[in-house]
Amino acid sequence: MPNTLHKSLRGLPAGGFTLIELMIVVAIAAILSTVAYPTFMSQVRSARRAEAIDIVSRVQQAQERWRAGNPQYTSLASLGIASTSSHGYYTIASSAAAGAAAVHSYTVTATAVSGTSQAADSGCTVLTLGVSAGTPSYTPAACWKR
Repeated sequence: MPNTLHKSLRGLPAGGFTLIELMIVVAIAAILSTVAYPTFMSQVRSARRAEAIDIVSRVQQAQERWRAGNPQYTSLASLGIASTSSHGYYTIASSAAAGAAAVHSYTVTATAVSGTSQAADSGCTVLTLGVSAGTPSYTPAACWKR
C-alpha cells in the first residue's frame, strides 16, 4: 500500500510565511510605531502635568487657609508641603511677595525636573500660578487646560 498521506499533500502549497511577507509585516509595524510613539509620549506628558497642577492647587488652598488666620501669605516651608511632587517629575516653589504686597499676593511655580520625560514637555516645563488681590493667573495658559 503506497503512502497515501504523502500523495494527498503533494498538490498543496507549502504552509507558513515567506521571508518577504514577514519583512512587509515588520516594516508596517515599524512605520506604525514610529508614528504612534511621539503621540503616546505627548499624552503621557500631558497626564503627568496633572500632577503639577494638583500640587500647585494644593499650595494655593494651603496659602488661602494660612492667610485666613494670618496677616499675610507665607513660604512653602511654613505650609508643610514638600518641594517635590509625589512622583518626582516637578519641583515646587512658592514665594510671597515682599513688603506690603505680601498681604495680597504670592506665586507658586512647578518646574519639570531635568532628566525626566517632563523636561521634554515643550512649552510646559514651568507652570506658574500667580495670585494678586485674590485673582489667580495661570501661565502658560495652554498648559493648564481649565
